[in-house]
Amino acid sequence: MNAIEVDARGLRCPLPVIRLASAAKDVPAGTRIVVLASDPAARHDIPAWCRLRHHELCEMAQMSDPPYLRFVVVTRPQPPKAAGAGSGKARPSRVM
Repeated sequence: MNAIEVDARGLRCPLPVIRLASAAKDVPAGTRIVVLASDPAARHDIPAWCRLRHHELCEMAQMSDPPYLRFVVVTRPQPPKAAGAGSGKARPSRVM
């Protein structure tokens, strides 16, 4: 499978992570996403996003001429969401 490339060079935080999240949204598990980012905050933001979303950060490299960071992320299956999670509605409690 070919890798998806997200070129976020020239974009400031939080846009590199937003672009990565958008690219990873509907792809099958095992998809490789290559992210190119020039914002120094991406060095911390992209690994943190991978940990929170349970994806694997396979590579992080500093490139030169011009300087930017290159990340390789492999998507992993996402755990199912709990019922009612994120709906914004309060669930009534049961009294027994």
